[in-house]
Amino acid sequence: MLKGSISPGGSANATRDSANPWSFKLELLKTLVQRELEARYKGSVLGNLWPVLTQLSQLLIYTYVFSIVLKVKLSLAGVPANNLTYGLWLFAGLLPWFAFTNGFSQAASSVVSQPNLVKKVVFPLGLLPLVPVLAAFVESTLGLMVLVAFVVMATQTLHATLWLMPLIWLPQILLTAGLGYFAAGLTVFLRDIPQTITVVLNLWFYLTPIVYPAESIPESLRTLVFWLNPLAAFAAAYRDAILVGSVQHGAEWAMASVVSVLVFLAGLWSYRKLKSGFADVL
Repeated sequence: MLKGSISPGGSANATRDSANPWSFKLELLKTLVQRELEARYKGSVLGNLWPVLTQLSQLLIYTYVFSIVLKVKLSLAGVPANNLTYGLWLFAGLLPWFAFTNGFSQAASSVVSQPNLVKKVVFPLGLLPLVPVLAAFVESTLGLMVLVAFVVMATQTLHATLWLMPLIWLPQILLTAGLGYFAAGLTVFLRDIPQTITVVLNLWFYLTPIVYPAESIPESLRTLVFWLNPLAAFAAAYRDAILVGSVQHGAEWAMASVVSVLVFLAGLWSYRKLKSGFADVL
């Protein structure tokens, strides 16, 4: 997480904060996210390319296991029917999952890892869980650019539906931030939460149609999975926008967006209720 102590910077910034608190907080959040990204790979030769390499390595492993060993075949309109098709399809589903899990799991420890900031009366504590969430999202955009490049090379097509991606990202970030707020607040008082999240995410991954097609789920359960699991809808939305070129899961995407807003509001509410006790515990 963040290293060292960050202060708003004396009376000048204090005046700025009181005059335009939202502008000040956005500027501070931007600085914190940049510092977070720089601190993660400080001293490494490849720097921020490491997240892309990590995602590509998992892509190669899953493609080998499912496409070559288990011989899972996919047929997508406009995409050549070969092993690369499954790899592109898989990578499109993994991108929102990686952004979600990295941001959520790191947000859980965002408060307990920064006791010096918690005890600063002037520091806006609501920013702490957002930093890892946004940092993970920024890292995932690097993988997205790689995926789009591969899709263009394989299909000679750049789908117009790519403009929908910001509309997919917003609820995805809200869902991650909402759960991050909830976990960050609870972790201050119950330090088992990060370990619990690891177990839950392992189960959640295989309950989400990412490495296997949603069509392989029994039809009686398929609708339930999409409507109760926002990550399933986001993975499908990524694939629709990047690979297919048409919105085929609009209802599921809309429902996931509504759920994400509700989760964000509930998580933020719980965080605000708990934060008054942070300084006493830490």
